[in-house]
Amino acid sequence: MSEIGLIHSLGTEETAGRPRDTLLEVKNLQMHFPVKTGVLQRVTGQVKAVDGVSFTVKKGKTIGIVGESGCGKSTMGRSIIRLYEPTGGEILYNGKDIAGLPEKQLHPLIRREIQMVFQDPNASLNPRKSLGSALAEPMKAHNLYGSRQKRVERIEELLDLVGLHRSVINNYPHEFSGGQRQRIGIARALVLNPELVIADEAVSALDVSVQAQIINLLEDLQEKLGLTYIFISHDLSVVRHISDRVGVMYLGKLVELSDKEALYEEPLHPYTQALLSAIPVIKKDGAEVRERIVLKGDLPSPSSPPPGCIFHTRCPYKMPMCETVVPDFREAAPGRQVACHLYGEPPF
Repeated sequence: MSEIGLIHSLGTEETAGRPRDTLLEVKNLQMHFPVKTGVLQRVTGQVKAVDGVSFTVKKGKTIGIVGESGCGKSTMGRSIIRLYEPTGGEILYNGKDIAGLPEKQLHPLIRREIQMVFQDPNASLNPRKSLGSALAEPMKAHNLYGSRQKRVERIEELLDLVGLHRSVINNYPHEFSGGQRQRIGIARALVLNPELVIADEAVSALDVSVQAQIINLLEDLQEKLGLTYIFISHDLSVVRHISDRVGVMYLGKLVELSDKEALYEEPLHPYTQALLSAIPVIKKDGAEVRERIVLKGDLPSPSSPPPGCIFHTRCPYKMPMCETVVPDFREAAPGRQVACHLYGEPPF
């Protein structure tokens, strides 16, 4: 049995009761960074960048993750792909927990299956490597497409997929526009035929017209190749367009998770309501415009999060219990989860 076949068979055996269409399950994921101070660099605290995040992703679907800067979106994505070593929790890929796998097992089995598209193509592409060399490198690392000719054929196939001309195979990153460089980043993520792609702010550094082209490309590739996406962005409109489900993060935690239409039409969590109220809306005749909600105060530090509900310091609906009792991430409606004391019975 091949290595890829092995991991899928292991996943099937370990999760007999798991829905077959579930590709990824993240359970109580934590990523805490130590805070070191003094000459001796003693650990005096922790930055809880990701603190107990749980969600599932179905095969062939897209989950969007939104939230303001510093909420832990990108850290969560990098933890899932094991660029950061998670502090705690489980990452079940096809039923197999990859959170604690040693690198010698992670490399041949998982690195092919999960890939990432980074925010800044300038930083993620080596300026000294041509396009052909950059795309051939993953194939060499995994001993795929043995001969040079087969690798060139694979590269040309990828260039066709992402809308770049084959003649640019020997060009260097500085010879491409920002949109073209991001297409190269997408092509590089697809070299190993992954099943899951994590797009971390993949369009935020691009012009609006180019953003639309890249989003359309990602949707076309998903349809052609059956890809599954985790799409991380602060752009609420883009997330609504590309996602099937949307998770809202605040201070390292998911505060709401829902189908996109339900979330955008009727947000439940006070933070989600404030976030969506900031989207510019063109007022039509007779149409109601959502009232702008302006939150007071700044995002608390993840190194010293507030007790109780993490949002209570800025919440317009704060109750006394919010200051001391952490709300459960519970189902408030079919298919909708929210962490707020406004929904459900108090836990005492």
